[in-house]
Amino acid sequence: MVAEMESCGAACHLENGHGDIPTLHEKGSLTESDDGVSGCAEKDGGEGDAEEPDIEGSNNESNPGPEAEVSIAKDEMHLKSCCEKCKAAQQSHDHEQVTPRKISKGRLQVQLEGEGTYECSVTGLVFEVSEPVLIRYSVLSWSKFGMFLRDSWKFAGPIFNVDTVNKDASVLKSIQFPHSLCLADPDTEMTFSVLHIKDNRPIIEPTVDHSGSHVKWCVSSLSPVGPIIQTNQPVEHHGVVLVYKELGNSSNNNYSFRIYLATNNSSDVKDISKEVRSSKKRYMKVEKPPTCKLDERRYRLTSEPEGEINPEDLAFTLAITKLKGYYEAFFEQPPPFKLSLIETDSDQTVWSATIREGDCVDNTVEKPKKRIESRKRSSSASEEELTNKKRRGLDESDGLGALTSPDPGVTEKQLLRVAKQMGKEWKQAAIYLGLSSSKLDDIQAADKDVTMQKFKMLVDWKSRRQPGEATVHHLWTCLEEMEDLPNQVHHILKDMMDNSLAK
Repeated sequence: MVAEMESCGAACHLENGHGDIPTLHEKGSLTESDDGVSGCAEKDGGEGDAEEPDIEGSNNESNPGPEAEVSIAKDEMHLKSCCEKCKAAQQSHDHEQVTPRKISKGRLQVQLEGEGTYECSVTGLVFEVSEPVLIRYSVLSWSKFGMFLRDSWKFAGPIFNVDTVNKDASVLKSIQFPHSLCLADPDTEMTFSVLHIKDNRPIIEPTVDHSGSHVKWCVSSLSPVGPIIQTNQPVEHHGVVLVYKELGNSSNNNYSFRIYLATNNSSDVKDISKEVRSSKKRYMKVEKPPTCKLDERRYRLTSEPEGEINPEDLAFTLAITKLKGYYEAFFEQPPPFKLSLIETDSDQTVWSATIREGDCVDNTVEKPKKRIESRKRSSSASEEELTNKKRRGLDESDGLGALTSPDPGVTEKQLLRVAKQMGKEWKQAAIYLGLSSSKLDDIQAADKDVTMQKFKMLVDWKSRRQPGEATVHHLWTCLEEMEDLPNQVHHILKDMMDNSLAK
């Protein structure tokens, strides 16, 4: 997916035709859908519309004006390519531009006012709708679904999760996904498909058209879906070079940078941003023109003046792994620094940028960390008491404070409260909680009440945990990486943890 220093993990066998398709939990294989894409779409799961939570008081409101919009991070933005080679292939579109609203971690919402075709100014998604509709969507990571792409199957753009609010999915006639391939060569025959995670099973479905920038797919149902191609040949991509400066070491005139290579797709960029944020060191992004052309070849990074760069070169590959490879550049003098990315075989420079002193200034205002103090612990608590609490295996590093006694575990009443706050994304939550697809099917078959299905899913999670490992905090830990986790679930779990501290 990006420049890698590790080989891709084991991929799954690709089956043709029909047959049993292993579930996501079992890391099984793909099957190609050979039945035509119907014009009538269905939402997976058969869940009633009333179960969709009303996040931040949306209530099918019109697209809010700029004053109502929540700030959208730059790593969520789709970067438009400026490729001279395939400019003719990237025709301009006359779609109406719409700006979404950020409603939770990684989740966007947009109100489309009537029949027509609309392009999201943030993600590059293009929606064709038959009537007014409120759409919610988020960029997902290929690292969660790439296990189903083996050998000749390769991702071609970001993977998204899209849903309509209080309306049938059939109002969304088609979706056009941005892709990262360069289609400048007229002799290159490219057939796009989409990987569609349908009922927790991976399906390959056909597309109906493509351009130099987008792949068009007729909606069959709404669940995670992204563009893919099948080819044994190296594929030329529109790529990006992302530069991050390490904070805290420039006072000694030492400057350290991470430089990542990726395809120009939001899933890749988001994964890299997440990796940088999770690093033990603090980094700031250096805003430089990122786009370039990248083949599946080796590249080396050079600098003027010469600095210490490791490794000497990297292979750019579409292999999907959680750990991304990157260059590390170190300088013992102040800027400017000119960085150049050079294809090793041809010695051709594909990207360059000059980092100046102003680019290395951190202008962000760090928000104070919210600290939740335990009311159980008095201000005169001794150091020995706190040490003993830590010895009981209670982690205070998340700001939740120490408990004076082991948590007996989340109650069924609490699980029911959580279940009631979950919307259509509850089946995704089941995957994060380790439920198999067959177990999920059994739960749905046993009870037609959707709230009880969600509740039994949470009870199943609790029953599989060891004593002392089924607390509210453990539940929160399992779900916190879920990108579509509604704000209501986030808040209710936090409240429960706060209340446990106060007892």
